Amino acid sequence: MRDLFVEIWESVKRNKLRTSLTGFAVAWGIFMIIVLLGAGNGLMNAFLRDSEDVITNVMTVYGGETSKPYAGYKEGRYISLMKRDMDLTAGPLFKDHIDNVLARLTRSGFNMVYGQKSFSVNLTGCYPLQQQQAGFKILAGRFINQKDIDEMRKVVVITDDQARNYLKGGTNYKTLIGRRVNINDFSYVIVGVREGFENEGDSAVYLPFTTMVTQFNTGEWLDVLSFTFHGLETEEENKAFEKYYKSVIAGAHQAAPDDESVVWISNRFTQNMQVNKATGMLNTALWIVGLFTLLSGIVGVSNIMLITVKERTHEFGIRKAIGARPMEITKLIVSESIVITAVFGYIGMFMGMVACEILDKTVGSASVDIMGMSMKVLSNPTVGLDVAIEATLVLVIAGTIAGFFPAHKATKIRPIEALRAE
Repeated sequence: MRDLFVEIWESVKRNKLRTSLTGFAVAWGIFMIIVLLGAGNGLMNAFLRDSEDVITNVMTVYGGETSKPYAGYKEGRYISLMKRDMDLTAGPLFKDHIDNVLARLTRSGFNMVYGQKSFSVNLTGCYPLQQQQAGFKILAGRFINQKDIDEMRKVVVITDDQARNYLKGGTNYKTLIGRRVNINDFSYVIVGVREGFENEGDSAVYLPFTTMVTQFNTGEWLDVLSFTFHGLETEEENKAFEKYYKSVIAGAHQAAPDDESVVWISNRFTQNMQVNKATGMLNTALWIVGLFTLLSGIVGVSNIMLITVKERTHEFGIRKAIGARPMEITKLIVSESIVITAVFGYIGMFMGMVACEILDKTVGSASVDIMGMSMKVLSNPTVGLDVAIEATLVLVIAGTIAGFFPAHKATKIRPIEALRAE
C-alpha cells in the first residue's frame, strides 16, 4: 500500500500544474453543490420559519360573498360567520373528520396604556388551542387557558416586541407577568409573553374569546372559524370534504349549495403538501445544476488519466514484460484517480461548508421589507454533514469510474508495442 501511494505521489509531482487545475475543477464542482443546496435550504427555511411548530391538519374558514341568486336573495350578498356556524361545524354532520373547533374575533384600533406609555394594538379573542394551531412560542408565563374562557377573565398575552419596546421589560419577560395594562378603560392582567411573527408585523394582543364577546359586545358574530381534522390524507379527499362543508354552510345562510364562494377555506394540510412538492422540485433542480458543474471536474479527471496512460505507456510495457498483471496496472491508475477526486473533493466540501456558514452570518441576518412585512432573505442556509459527505462520496465513485476507462485502455496495451513507444 505504501508503494502504491509513493507511485501516486511521484506521478502527481511530475504533473503539478495539470493535477492542480483538474483538482480545482473537482473542488469547484463539490463546492457549488454544497453552496447551492445550502442556499436552497436557507430560502425554504426563511419561507417556513414562522410555521415550524404549527400543526398542519387545520382548515380555517372565512366569510365570503354569494356569486348567484338563491331563495329570493340577489348575488353579491356578504356572508358573515356566526356562532351557529361554529355549532354546526362541531355537530354530527362532520363528526367523522372534525376534531376541535375554534373561533376567533379580531378588532383593531385599541390603545394599550402602561404607566405613561400608550400604543396602538389589535385585540384578538381566541380559545386555548389557538396556541397549537398558530404555533405560538410562549417566552414567559402561559397562553389563554380553559379557566380564562369559563370565567371570562380579563387577561392578555402580549408579544415580545411589545414587552421590549413599550412595556420596558427588556428581555426579562417574567418581570411583566402579573402586571396590569389598560385597554380602552378596561384593566387586564398580563399572563404571558409570546414570540411575535416577525414576517407579519405581528401586534396582536390575545385575550379569552368569551371576554372579548362580553367586553366589546360583539354578539353572535365571528371573524374566523378553524378546526382540526383527521382521515383526509389526499388532495382529492380534502377537496371533496371542502366542497361538502361549503354546501352545508351555504344552506345555513340560505345560499345556493353549489355556490362555493359563500365561504373561503384555507387548508393548511394541502398547502403543506404543495410546499413539500415545491421543496422537492427545488432541491432536485439544485442537485442537477450542481452535478452538471461537478461533471466538468470528472471529465477533467478522466482526461488527465488518459494523458497519464499515454505518457506512461513505455513504463506499463516494462511492467507487463516483467510480469505485472493487468489488475495491478488498473489498480494503480484507478487509485490515482480516487486520490485526486477524494482529496480535492473533501477540500471543496470543507470550503462549501465554510461558505454556507459565512452566508448564515451575513446574508442570513439580513431582511427585506415586502408589502409592509419584514422577511428574512435566508434562514440557516447550511447543509447537513451527512448530505455533504454523501455528495463527496458520489464524487469519489464518479472519480473511480473516470479512472477505470483509462486504466482499462492501459491493460490492453501489448508489451512489445509499449516498449517501442517514445
